Amino acid sequence: MENPILVEVLRGSQIESRHRGALAVSDPDGKLVLALGDVEGRVFPRSAVKGLQAIPLVESGIADRLGLTEAELALACASHSGEPVHVAAAAAMLGKAGRDSGCLECGSHWPLNEAAAHSLAAGGGTPSALHNNCSGKHAGFICLSCGLGADPKRYVQPDHIVQREVTAALESLVGMTLADDVRAIDGCSIPTYAVPLAALAHAFARFATGEGLAPKRAAAARRLRAAVAAHPHMVAGTGRFDTAVMEVLRERAFTKTGAEGVFCAALPQSRLGVAIKCEDGAGRAAEAVMAAVLKRFVTLSGEDEERLAPRLAPRLKNWNGLEVGRVRVTPVLTAPDCR
Repeated sequence: MENPILVEVLRGSQIESRHRGALAVSDPDGKLVLALGDVEGRVFPRSAVKGLQAIPLVESGIADRLGLTEAELALACASHSGEPVHVAAAAAMLGKAGRDSGCLECGSHWPLNEAAAHSLAAGGGTPSALHNNCSGKHAGFICLSCGLGADPKRYVQPDHIVQREVTAALESLVGMTLADDVRAIDGCSIPTYAVPLAALAHAFARFATGEGLAPKRAAAARRLRAAVAAHPHMVAGTGRFDTAVMEVLRERAFTKTGAEGVFCAALPQSRLGVAIKCEDGAGRAAEAVMAAVLKRFVTLSGEDEERLAPRLAPRLKNWNGLEVGRVRVTPVLTAPDCR
């Protein structure tokens, strides 16, 4: 099946680029209320499932035993920008487990936030694993390992108890076995599993509502959603889509970007889960589709729409600040009866 064009990028009045993709919106029973493109095709959800991967940390009671704060739980779900508040929270999580940054196995990179990267460089610093956008998730994994009484060394390997617990939680949400033949290695070195887009949307509908989950797992999902809603800056950072959207919508939407044009969301108010994959891996296209989905399925006030306008109707500017184009979703996505 050929995926439809979901997003167009205009320069002036002319279409300069087009992005094809697939979109699935599911209810907790697995019924698709919206399906565009190849929703049965498998995709690697990458960082979009960090909230789901944090469930064992909360469900096990280890987060409470270690005294993790709600801001730290939000960071466990994050692809953060490496700003000082993110780095400090990741270090604090490790400290509560009696560990330090030397235990992190996610690798190092410069902060995603330009100002934070410039500040670090200007001070003669170099990036550490704490600056990695996945350090909060990895700090959570180390907390889980220590709480289970296991040596955290090699916690990124599929046979480590941490990844066995995380994979089991993912399987319960997507409703299928995640076998070795669909496993690959994520950017931060943990296992990532290719799953059908429709199953991914179903997982996020369960994450949004708790339906189909055991009571403790549903409670853990609810707590993680609340933590992110209370601390949206921790899950992304300054100027980032997820933070900007959740600062407005709070508990009405849990959105999470992934690499290579993947984007997912849990919409508790609407009882829906969303999964997006843009064929060419373009993040700007995935954001445009997610914004359109939020506008369609989340009740927005006039003030909400005004605050979200830069995301709902992105404008392109050049280095002189001149508006040169815009990003728009196509009618295939906005038609009232699209399925």
